Amino acid sequence: MLVVEIAERLLARHWRLAVAESATGGLVGHWITRVPGSSAYFWGGVIAYSNEVKLRLLGVRQESLDRAGAVSHQVALEMARGACRATGAEVALSVTGVAGPTGATAYKPLGLYYIGLATPQECWSWRHDFRGNREENNENAARAALSHLLDYLG
Repeated sequence: MLVVEIAERLLARHWRLAVAESATGGLVGHWITRVPGSSAYFWGGVIAYSNEVKLRLLGVRQESLDRAGAVSHQVALEMARGACRATGAEVALSVTGVAGPTGATAYKPLGLYYIGLATPQECWSWRHDFRGNREENNENAARAALSHLLDYLG
């Protein structure tokens, strides 16, 4: 199981994980905390559904929101960095996206997600395009975020 492998790798490194979630509304954190003993490596997270929370709690820049929008590579990076900084965790994941069924634009279709991963030294983001309903899109995004983390942890 994905979260069990992540748990083992975080514990082996003595690392703590944080999350910053928008579209998924805490689903990544929920899946992580389903593993007994997750308090040893899961530090917590921020459900930043509104841009105001992204700005205030995660340190996302207003300029990034204005130029790229909340569902963007830049905001995913800033959310992940902000989660690392706010919690002191060694690694953080972020998820921002258009879950549907509303919220799409000509440039940002339903199912578009950006996932960020940050350490205090580095960060990355990935674009994903899912084609399910709201629940399926969020589950696919959470699974993708955890898969990126597992890949990073080796």
